[in-house]
Amino acid sequence: MHIKESGENYLETILILQLRKGSVRSVDIANELGYSKPSISRAVSILKNDGCIEVNDAGIITFTDKGRDIAESIYSRHRILTEFLVSIGVSENTAAEDACRIEHDISDESFEKIKEALKNRNS
Repeated sequence: MHIKESGENYLETILILQLRKGSVRSVDIANELGYSKPSISRAVSILKNDGCIEVNDAGIITFTDKGRDIAESIYSRHRILTEFLVSIGVSENTAAEDACRIEHDISDESFEKIKEALKNRNS
């Protein structure tokens, strides 16, 4: 099953929060994204039903293998695209915002070529 862009964004946010805080609850996602708690609750329910996350009795959100793979892939794309855009002169803030939009739609072929170009540039 293919996860929609919004689901990918939620998974990426959960990963970033886990890296920053260790454990994540729905309220943490709401605070990070500035969304309402009902919106986050709905998204968490969808991600849970899609087999991407689990939520324990204390409300702590953890990834399934599937969810972690998606989150890590999107986060990796985001970091690499941001780095590439900055390397060609785009400001850090604009690069991060643009990478967030690009990361969901870029083809694997184009992404691999960007990674290659960035690696060659840094060699």
